[in-house]
Amino acid sequence: MTRLVLALCATLLTVPAGAQTVAQSINDYPTEARADYVFGCMAANGQGRDTLRRCACSIDRIASILPYEQYVEAETVLSMQQTGGERMSIFRTMRMAQDLVADLRRAQAEADIICF
Repeated sequence: MTRLVLALCATLLTVPAGAQTVAQSINDYPTEARADYVFGCMAANGQGRDTLRRCACSIDRIASILPYEQYVEAETVLSMQQTGGERMSIFRTMRMAQDLVADLRRAQAEADIICF
């Protein structure tokens, strides 16, 4: 029994650091952000169990493509683009803002293809 425990511990300790980093990057979205996305997705696509599964799949796919920080930045830019006024026009015209939104849109399109 002791040998089995030692063998398992040795196996766990030899997991490559990159594997842990990949798992952490996929799971770096807080539960609140995932739930918020799923609620919005379900509001747009229906309230059934199948829609819940598809929306959860969608945010999981987006999380596998975009780091959470980039997701937040893109969502912020989208929110600012919808705000009127001359000061907010920078969020519609600035190249960096456009690139952030484009990356999010590509991730969402891939998620839609896979999950819906």
